[in-house]
Formats: sequence, structure tokens, C-alpha cells
Amino acid sequence: MISVITPVYNGEKFIESCIKVVINQNSPDVEHIISDGGSTDGTVDIIQEYAQKYPHIQWISEKDKGQSDAMNKGIAMARGEILAILNVDDYYEQNVLNRVSEIFKTLTEPSLLVGNCNVWDNEGRLIFINKPAKLKFTELLLGAEVNPHPVNPAAYFYHKSLHEKIGFYKVEEHFVMDLDFLLRAVQAATVTYINETWGNYRLLEDTKTVVDMKNGQSIHRAKQLLKAYRKQLPLVMQWKIFIKSKLYRTKVWQKLKYFSSNRQELLPSFKAKVAKILN
Repeated sequence: MISVITPVYNGEKFIESCIKVVINQNSPDVEHIISDGGSTDGTVDIIQEYAQKYPHIQWISEKDKGQSDAMNKGIAMARGEILAILNVDDYYEQNVLNRVSEIFKTLTEPSLLVGNCNVWDNEGRLIFINKPAKLKFTELLLGAEVNPHPVNPAAYFYHKSLHEKIGFYKVEEHFVMDLDFLLRAVQAATVTYINETWGNYRLLEDTKTVVDMKNGQSIHRAKQLLKAYRKQLPLVMQWKIFIKSKLYRTKVWQKLKYFSSNRQELLPSFKAKVAKILN
């Protein structure tokens, strides 16, 4: 069974569509656990309405210590051996849960299964497709600009037993809890990447994630977290990671510098290549 866990607080605008996302997966072996932090809008009324009609919906509504705490409460309630985190404003592609269930039949326990994720802007335009193909611990420590990490849990799934090895989501962490979880998970689980798009992540205005990005804090938080994990490594490994990331940044800078110096000669060729791709 897959246990889909949705943490929510005052999510009246999206909770119904989130519930329908799981229903429309038409997966016979799924439960949807909604962990509400004591919403004061109409969220709980909507949850109750659907829970009365659909027995696969389990829910709780009580004050919590934030998103990580809400997810941990959902995990404690979960009966499935496979876990999924679906934030209230994100969604799956069609038939993803059935596809994931089949793949997990071939995986060792504990496993972390990762797919691709569409990232959309506030106007519903596709910004990019996150394809986190390199997921070794040392690869992730190079930073997202070198090896993109999974940007949203709608595109990854894992055995519940993984938490027995690495612990739960850090309650005191309110912004980079997903990245922190992944950095611990890839060290303990068998990691499998599938080049298929499974999740959809919406960067909506006024959400804490987008506000954090605009303030420039999200990049800083991620860098600080990566730095803390790198310090746990032997000095030789720390040095290797530093050199690799430094070389990457140097190569990028050299390419930008070369393009800037030769843009008149390179621009026509660049435009021709873009036109060829679009056509």
C-alpha cells in the first residue's frame, strides 16, 4: 500500500483539488492521510465531507509545530509500506501511483524512488522540468547548480522503513526539511532514478517557499545545510568536493566570459540552433 501524506494549514483554496488528485489516480491500494494543523478556514469542513464518502481518506486536525511535525504525524498514522508526501498545492501526473507500486515490487528495502518534476509559475506556465539524475550523497553535496536535487516530494517515493534508519523530518526545520531528508535518505537507501515525469510543483506567490526565494534566503539555507553535511566527511573528501564545485563554477564563468567577448560572432549561430530546436 502507498500512504500519501498531505500536511496542510488553512489550505481551503487547494485541499479539494488535492484530495481529487489522489482519487483520480484510480489506485486500489492507497490511503490518503491528511495532517491538518488546526486550520481556521474551511479546510476541515472539506476534509470531513470527502472522508465521509471515501474510506481511503484518514485525517487528523490539531495544532502542530509546523510542516515537518505535520508530516511526522502523518507517517505515524500510515499503514502503507510505501510513503509519499503530497503538498496541498502540488499534484501527480495520471497513473503515477499505480506505476510506482509496480516498480516497488522490484526494489530492495529500504529504497528511494525518484522521478522528474514539472515546475510551474504562478501563471501556470512551465518553468522547467527537474531531472535529478545524479543522486549519490557526494553528488548532491556539490550543490543544485552542479547536480540538481529533487525539488519537490511529488516526484519521489520511499519505503516507510527508511525512517527507522534515518529518523523523521526535523521538526525544527521549516524550509529545507525536504533537502535535509534527502541527504540522509540517499546514504541509507537504495536509490533508483526513473526518467519519467511524475510530479507537479507550483511556485505560487505568497507561499513561504516563494517568499523565501525572493528574499534570497532559500539559496542561503540550502548552502548552509550542504556545508554542515560536508563538514561531516573526512577532510580529503571535503577537499575533493570543494575542487569539483570550484572547477564547475570556473568552467561556467569561462563559458560566459567567452560568449560575452565573442557574442557578435556566436549570436547568429546560437539563434540558428534555438530555431532548429523549436521547429
